[in-house]
Amino acid sequence: MALSSYEEELKELGEKQVYSEEIFNGLVLHVKNDTVSLPNGNTATRELIRHIGAVCVVPVTDDGKVIMERQFRYPIDSVITEIPAGKLDSKDEDRLDAVKRELREETGYEAAEWTDMGIYYPAPAYSDEKITMYLATGLTKGERDLDEDEFLNIVQIPITELKDDILSGKITDGKTQVAILKAIHFLEQ
Repeated sequence: MALSSYEEELKELGEKQVYSEEIFNGLVLHVKNDTVSLPNGNTATRELIRHIGAVCVVPVTDDGKVIMERQFRYPIDSVITEIPAGKLDSKDEDRLDAVKRELREETGYEAAEWTDMGIYYPAPAYSDEKITMYLATGLTKGERDLDEDEFLNIVQIPITELKDDILSGKITDGKTQVAILKAIHFLEQ
């Protein structure tokens, strides 16, 4: 049986774990120091972060505005504009259930229609974090239910302005950039 082109590439480029040492085991992040066998037979060290996974959503109102969040991000010491998002409660959690929860908790909105826009890996060189992106339409407003350590402001920005905001550098969050551009594409179809 012939190998597929992906299988051939994996055989040519793939790395195999030889040894793994846990450096840190946190609530969200798990840091590892692995030794891997390279395709040429040599070994190398790979420091990596294991992540439980996350979801994000581009919620678009009937009049074409995106429900966005303004929040302080401690690692970059800055307030930035992002789409609603959050981590999974467990690796096995249904991603659609998770994104519905995050949208309601953070913004108070619920959606009648959901479109899965695919997967985004924010930093595949050192992390296995996988974010599933969604588009939500048919929105209805309800009450927010923020976590006690969550502080954010809600803003509505016309989707027509967001493409320029991304290209000009006003929107700097990677998942937000990718998800907004994908949402524009999905809405144009």
